[in-house]
Amino acid sequence: MAAAYRALRVADPRIGDLIDEFGPYKPRPTGDPYGSLVRNIMYQQLAGAAAKTIMDRMLAIYSEDRRIPTPTEILKTPNHRFRKAGVSHQKTGYLKDLARHVATGELDLNLIGTLDDNDVIKHLTAIHGVGEWTAHIFLMFELGRPNILPTGDLGIRKGMQKTYHLRDLPTQKHAKKIGSVWSPYASVASWYMWRVADTLAPN
Repeated sequence: MAAAYRALRVADPRIGDLIDEFGPYKPRPTGDPYGSLVRNIMYQQLAGAAAKTIMDRMLAIYSEDRRIPTPTEILKTPNHRFRKAGVSHQKTGYLKDLARHVATGELDLNLIGTLDDNDVIKHLTAIHGVGEWTAHIFLMFELGRPNILPTGDLGIRKGMQKTYHLRDLPTQKHAKKIGSVWSPYASVASWYMWRVADTLAPN
């Protein structure tokens, strides 16, 4: 991290200011890549409280201790039980496709960390319901990859807008240009963009 801080301070002094303001970069790996993907699918396009409620109901199908169901358990669960828990038909399909990929070995989460970033994205986005944003977050927080720039994330772009005093929210293309100077530590700088976005008043 010391090397990342030094490089970012030189490449982009504004990031240096944010390091001083917000303190050390704090990634939060779960140590459970499969569970992380299940949660990402469940939380898509839902407010946090609503997503948590539905997630809790889904987990209660399997146990009282909020453990993530195994791929086999998900595949054996009738769709109507997911519906009763509040899981949409679409998300049920996403969960079962993830479970199928893991159960068949098409997605080997024990070996995925040996792949380069582009191959990880390719493997993950082959699953219905897992897009580039989810793959980027997985790379950053589960695999600890240092040079990921998730320009599709609204929080990243809002952070850039405030940090660089932009009149309008930057496009993904503009955001990529802004973040180009952060390589090879774009993940670290992106984390600070989220911290800036967290300070913004809700619309």
